Amino acid sequence: MQGNRAPRPEQQNHGPTKPNSQDYQKKGGITNSNGQHADSSEHPNTNSALTLDLQSFRKPGEKTYTQRSRMFVGNLPTGVTEQEVEKLFSKYGKPSEIFINKDRGFGFIRLETRTLAEIAKAELDDTPFRGRQLRVRFATHGAALTVKNLPQFVSNELLEEAFSIFGQIERAIVIVDDRGRPTGKGIVEYTAKPAARKALDRCSDGAFLLTAFPRPVTVEPMDQYDEDEGLPEKLINKNQHFHKEREQPPRFAQPGTFEFEYAMRWKALMEMEKQQNEQVERNIKEAQQKLEAEMEAARHEHQVMLMRQDLLRRQEELRRMEELHNQELQKRKQMELRQEEERRRREEELRMHTEEMLRRQQEGFKGNFPENREQEMRMHMVGQAMGLNRNPMAGNPVSAAAGNMPAEASPLMQGGGSSAMPGGGQGGFPRGPPGPADFGPNKRRRF
Repeated sequence: MQGNRAPRPEQQNHGPTKPNSQDYQKKGGITNSNGQHADSSEHPNTNSALTLDLQSFRKPGEKTYTQRSRMFVGNLPTGVTEQEVEKLFSKYGKPSEIFINKDRGFGFIRLETRTLAEIAKAELDDTPFRGRQLRVRFATHGAALTVKNLPQFVSNELLEEAFSIFGQIERAIVIVDDRGRPTGKGIVEYTAKPAARKALDRCSDGAFLLTAFPRPVTVEPMDQYDEDEGLPEKLINKNQHFHKEREQPPRFAQPGTFEFEYAMRWKALMEMEKQQNEQVERNIKEAQQKLEAEMEAARHEHQVMLMRQDLLRRQEELRRMEELHNQELQKRKQMELRQEEERRRREEELRMHTEEMLRRQQEGFKGNFPENREQEMRMHMVGQAMGLNRNPMAGNPVSAAAGNMPAEASPLMQGGGSSAMPGGGQGGFPRGPPGPADFGPNKRRRF
């Protein structure tokens, strides 16, 4: 490890050194009037007295205990325990992961948020711990991917939604320039390496599209750089090549010298590389524009073909609907014809039945005609006889009682067994039209 190869500060500088502001903030030390540091035994008391409001370092909606808040702790003393490291970082919240390699003197710890991890790195890096200077860095994110060729209208949310099909995502960012314009690149960080590997393999084998624009994205493992700390002098391996390179200080090459000649040749080579890269970029841009034009033409042709197919499909559906409609009309016509035939048949049967009934009635009327004629003649003769027995001029009222009736009319009024009544019914025949004697005083009209 580079942390193990770095010399301790007391071995490099034997003279007194002046603490700068960073060291003052990191170590929390104070100086006395002689310019010497106070006893380091006071540091734990000072750190223990300081407290942090952990809620104030959490952004709204920020995910906790992610890979971005995982830290590497190097140059640990031999035999250090997890409890001691946890106590060292207790000021910055409760960690979710602690791993210590006691033999090689390094470990990993995961804090709650990225902000707390940055504060812990700023305060604990290069601080003494049990006779050694700690080296605190952010751990390498092994599940981070770089996404290239992003369309113009892809946002952070869309990028996260698109790549979440491969696994749980911690962070998805579209990289923009200083004016907020998208650069066509993005970063996707997963919680685990298998999800990142799956996304990398699927996007490499297939064409993953994020929008309607048919240009697939390119996914690569993210190259991680340390742009904050860089390479300090104390971490350089000072071997033979180091001392040889450092023989000459920084300078400008003088014309006419060996250095100037080869320096100019190096500049010409770098200029040629720059021009070739620019030419390659121009060729790629022209090829992209040509491909976009061809794609637009092909898209238009494809849309026309789809519209033609849709028109043919609609015509086919219309033809089928017309056939079904014609079949339905034919069925209705056939049904109406059958109903009409059924109605005519019923009317014909009803007419024949009516004619048969009339014919039977006529035949029965002709067979009973003599008997009916004889009954009518008898009734007419009886009516005439009753009219002769009445004397309208005599003035004798006829009594309502049965005993005052004329003797000639008594046989007719008694209906018992008389053959004058058709069918042997009881009662007499009607007397005929009423006379004046029937409407006298105290007389009832008889029918």
